[in-house]
Amino acid sequence: MGAVELFAEVGGMPLSEAAARFAAAGVPVFPCVPGEKRPLVRRGFHDATADPVQVAGWWSRWPSANIGIPTGAASGVEVVDVDVHANGTGFPAFREAHRQGHAAGWAALVRTPSGGLHAYYPAHRDRVQSSWQAARAHVDFRGDGGYIIAPPSKVLRTGGVRAPYRLIVASGDTPVPVDAVRLREFLDPRTPISIDGARAARFERRGSDAKVLAGWVAGRGEGERNRGLFWAACRLAEAGASPDATLDALGPAAEHAGLGSREIMATIRSAYRTTHPAPRMSVEPVADERNVMRRSPGRVIS
Repeated sequence: MGAVELFAEVGGMPLSEAAARFAAAGVPVFPCVPGEKRPLVRRGFHDATADPVQVAGWWSRWPSANIGIPTGAASGVEVVDVDVHANGTGFPAFREAHRQGHAAGWAALVRTPSGGLHAYYPAHRDRVQSSWQAARAHVDFRGDGGYIIAPPSKVLRTGGVRAPYRLIVASGDTPVPVDAVRLREFLDPRTPISIDGARAARFERRGSDAKVLAGWVAGRGEGERNRGLFWAACRLAEAGASPDATLDALGPAAEHAGLGSREIMATIRSAYRTTHPAPRMSVEPVADERNVMRRSPGRVIS
């Protein structure tokens, strides 16, 4: 029995019991701060395990800890995360993607504390699909290198109320993997960038370099996370990456390492100020903390 099949069963359970049920079913879990999404263990989702002794030890120490599950090959599930923010919602984009066949085949739908949605899919057996953000569409993908908070966890909302993750519906059909590349191209089509020959090689290398840097940032422990993110962001900036490309590449990794969105915002902003001093670029926060930078002149960084 996998994670999705357990969602209906664990809905009313204490978190410690639910974590034990996931582990007993072979689903790796790790503890997160009660009422939050930040990991309590040093290596975050890299420490996830289905070992019942370790899981019992964690939740004995932190009985109110939220339940984190790594996405991708580690757990066999991938998630399309539909966000709801003050400046927009991902539901229109997700509905259109579903209508166009880019997001059909989900195994379960889970309501998130913000009023958003987690659509669960089986992980692709023959393809590694890394996590990414399509911030303009307010939709994220959680695959390899990512994690989600699972039911019956709760997150503290405005007003001091803890709202739960709860199962809405499980599919009665056989679920199918989502093609994360096609979905991202649909949600966040990229405008071709014209660059000179001297910078072309740097951009050609940047794709693989960004993946390596993101994996390295995701593995930083407490005391190393901010410095690691700053260093990696500087390297991508020096290679010619735009701020939004750097955010796409490093933002989820930094979040998964345990940094909050405000810290990520400040650190990447600092990296670009260091490598591209004013007046070339100015950076300011926008309403959505994930849309953390604005470049002038140019387009909004998302």
